[in-house]
Amino acid sequence: MLESWTLLCGRRRELRKKTSIFSLSLVIAFTEVLAKTKMEEKEKGSKGGSEERWKGAIANLTGMTLNLDSLQKLLLKKAVFVNEETFSKASLTSEQARSIKVLEQRVETLERELDAAISAAAHARAEKRQAEAAQKDAELRAQEITRELESTTKVFELHMEELRAKQEEISKRESDIKLLEAIIQTLGGKESRSTRYRV
Repeated sequence: MLESWTLLCGRRRELRKKTSIFSLSLVIAFTEVLAKTKMEEKEKGSKGGSEERWKGAIANLTGMTLNLDSLQKLLLKKAVFVNEETFSKASLTSEQARSIKVLEQRVETLERELDAAISAAAHARAEKRQAEAAQKDAELRAQEITRELESTTKVFELHMEELRAKQEEISKRESDIKLLEAIIQTLGGKESRSTRYRV
């Protein structure tokens, strides 16, 4: 207990010292800037508003000092100091919490990617089913057209056979007609000769 109290007091003093050093450094730096600005104004010969600007700068510096004092008191009042073991455990717990948070975010990202992949796969399967259905319809249509063509071909062949038969019949009749014409001409020639002889 005494060790923890000693460590607590030491850390409070260290924090107060660091805050005071920061405040002093800030005041010194601000004062140097103001002094440099005032020297430049003197070299340029401007006297009108330099004193007012100087007073305003000092007022700003005073306000900043008060704000730093308030910040120092707030830090000393609200700061929590623990021993090294507790601080190490707290740091480890904080680091583990950050790691868990990162892992949770990574898991959420992977879950979103998995959902997107599942949706894409479902969409691809749906498109595949549609393509298969369209292919099946096309195959059925092709088979139907093939059957129709075969039927048409058979009908055409039947018509061609009928046409050939009619053509052959016509050719035969033409031959018969020519033969009859030749017979008629022959008979007609004989009759004319016999008539001439009689006369």
